[in-house]
Amino acid sequence: MNSTSFIRLLAPAILSAAALGLSACATTPYTGPVEVTRFVAPDPAGLGQGTIALTFPDEIGNPGARAAFAAAVGRELTSLGYTVVPEGVPAAQTAAIRTSRNGIAAAVENRRGPVNVGVGGQTGGFGSGVGMGVGINLGGGRESPSVLTDLSVRISRTDGETLWEGRAQIATGVKSPYSQINTSAATLAAGLFRDFPGGNGEMVTIDAKKLQGTQ
Repeated sequence: MNSTSFIRLLAPAILSAAALGLSACATTPYTGPVEVTRFVAPDPAGLGQGTIALTFPDEIGNPGARAAFAAAVGRELTSLGYTVVPEGVPAAQTAAIRTSRNGIAAAVENRRGPVNVGVGGQTGGFGSGVGMGVGINLGGGRESPSVLTDLSVRISRTDGETLWEGRAQIATGVKSPYSQINTSAATLAAGLFRDFPGGNGEMVTIDAKKLQGTQ
């Protein structure tokens, strides 16, 4: 066998080994689970029915994010039996929506100062180490979680009485498809309202992939 023939025989093996090497070096996009905490009032009369208006108590600088979360939450509320009215139209109940996206380092810092929420005298610490999706040993070749996207909704009657409150969050890497705002909004809303209203003080963890197709 001459040298030219040997090189031709060896070339496919070299290419295959190179492809395997590149595959091993590639990082797998990181997507954490959707972590949900919910609170239900002792007397949630009217919950899941009637008219409801969406509100955003905090300013959201990104119009696309505001629209995405309004659409996702509105879709879930409609599926529960509510009639979602246009913003500014009077309704029997309101759903106050808050959302944020922070770097994981900022999320860890926020854990030192818990934000407590609750209804009917029940409280829960969202910054007390529950479901931040950080501190995970990812191992080699795994993309690190980089951002934490958060959604909270408080449903109240017009007299200000809170009927239900919940929060959902997911940690993702920059390459995760769940880092896309429309996808994260739909996934968080689907997780938040899954098995609505849930138990008072309930904390659940849901694989994000299991929420696909439920939005």
